[in-house]
Amino acid sequence: MKKLSQFLVFDWDAFAKDKRFLCVGGGEWVDFETKTHKGTKIEVVITTDHTPYKLRDGEVVSNRFEKLAFKVAADVDIPIDQYVEPTGVTAKVYGDYRNLLSVEAGGITVQPKKP
Repeated sequence: MKKLSQFLVFDWDAFAKDKRFLCVGGGEWVDFETKTHKGTKIEVVITTDHTPYKLRDGEVVSNRFEKLAFKVAADVDIPIDQYVEPTGVTAKVYGDYRNLLSVEAGGITVQPKKP
């Protein structure tokens, strides 16, 4: 069967609910095909992951310290070492093993640091 991925929906709110994202870099977001400017790419690392994953016996899973990029459809300047939260998110799982995540956001907000 072809094009089945068009019918898969990724629940960003459930995924992000018990996580914190720390900005570790950024740069311009450029369209892969047309090479046109689309906004800003904010690179983050997951510093907290309290998500209750469905596990098999003996399995331990966490996405803590995993990196991902938020592609924001605006020109924004987020300093490194700031906690951020994307808004208006569309997320898609991709890759040969369905282990990669593309995250596009309409905006991004800086969150207060917790002690």
